[in-house]
Amino acid sequence: PACALGIDLGTTSVKAALVTGTERGLAVAQSCSRETQAHTDSLEAGPQGMEQNVQRIIRALNECLAALPQQQLQRVTHIGISGQMHGVVFWKSDKGCKWTECGTGPAFEPLDVSHLVTWQDGRCSPTFLSSLPLPQSHVSLATGFGCATVYWYLKKSPDFLKAYDAAGTIQDYVVAMLCDLKKPLMSAQNAASWGYFNSRSKSWNTDILKKSGFPVHLLPEVGDPGSIAGRTTRAWHGIPKGVKVGIALGDFQCSVYSCLTERTDAVLNISTSAQLTISMPPGFQPPETPDPSSAVTYFPYFNGDYLAVAASLNGGNVLATFVGMVAQWTEELGLQVQESAIYTRIIQAALAQNHSKLSVHPTIFGERHIPEQLGSVTNVAASELSLGHVTRALCRGIVQNLCSMLPVQRLTDTGVRRILGSGSALARNEVLRQEVERTFPFPVVYGKDVDAAVGAAMVM
Repeated sequence: PACALGIDLGTTSVKAALVTGTERGLAVAQSCSRETQAHTDSLEAGPQGMEQNVQRIIRALNECLAALPQQQLQRVTHIGISGQMHGVVFWKSDKGCKWTECGTGPAFEPLDVSHLVTWQDGRCSPTFLSSLPLPQSHVSLATGFGCATVYWYLKKSPDFLKAYDAAGTIQDYVVAMLCDLKKPLMSAQNAASWGYFNSRSKSWNTDILKKSGFPVHLLPEVGDPGSIAGRTTRAWHGIPKGVKVGIALGDFQCSVYSCLTERTDAVLNISTSAQLTISMPPGFQPPETPDPSSAVTYFPYFNGDYLAVAASLNGGNVLATFVGMVAQWTEELGLQVQESAIYTRIIQAALAQNHSKLSVHPTIFGERHIPEQLGSVTNVAASELSLGHVTRALCRGIVQNLCSMLPVQRLTDTGVRRILGSGSALARNEVLRQEVERTFPFPVVYGKDVDAAVGAAMVM
């Protein structure tokens, strides 16, 4: 049977999934994931910068594809690619990659390509953002958004931009290399995530951008999510030449697409960051201008629909930071404990601690609608300072922070009847799951295959 290949280029790992049709519907035939270990120092932005090495991301992608069965890759008829939104990578359109032979056939390696400046990048301060022209868009501009990052280079390091003539998200880059696109093509999903994009007219704010000297030649062309960007110009790891490649999609929309079947479902995802999502009714249009203080953003979905999303910057990354802190403290005390062991132990301790009056507001990474607000701990009693108490309160804080952004009343008013829980942090942390079930008065179903790579394949 024919296969669709779905790829997701995530913040910490790359996933590839082969999806095939069966009598019962679509099924995942094979999947593989590899950690990218791509984080790298930012020379220009210093500690505020969050960058990734594109060579390492593509190496992880090549390793994933090499691990999938060759005979199934030969039956691939469509490729769907999703990845982390908001971020930006720059390249030279005629020297974006070089093709080489590897054990499983031809593969490409990045050539004249910058680092990927990710969605987590913090170089654009609130002061810097307020100095930029006001976008004509329903999305408020934030640090880590592609257009904001381009403005930062324009003002702080203009020579950097002169070396490149193309830009896109990391997933747009991969599509451009596979299809040998001279000009990158971007879906409205990724374009909206960059800022300065009007989702109603499906166009960039070129007049506003030109007036302020923005290099508009770097902006990709924009197409509809679900449309075809081109075809593979070469065989790739055994995948035939001439296979259709979809326009690159947002990882968030693909994660939702992989599990959302009913409009009465809400999707709760906690992985590196965290999101709570509901479908807007057909025909809904977002407001013309954003409300910067609103915690809810409207994401373009498929077929002209929108998702209402409370997108928190604080999810599994908060727990990872806490584990890192505990590891650092133990090291400073002259002991060595693996972070993976700490993670297991703190969850065990919290499971034994059913309640904690301790209150942790876990927004250590700020939130897009209130970037200046950081984390806080209140209600501190001497009897509630154990690892179990603190971990329990931290997990509850992560869930309650999301719930404060998209309250239960709004979910009820929209007709939500159940919650689909997904994401790596939720999957591996029973304490988080308990807190979700305490916070929301709906049945919660945990999806095993809620997966952006699978979603990207299903769209195709």
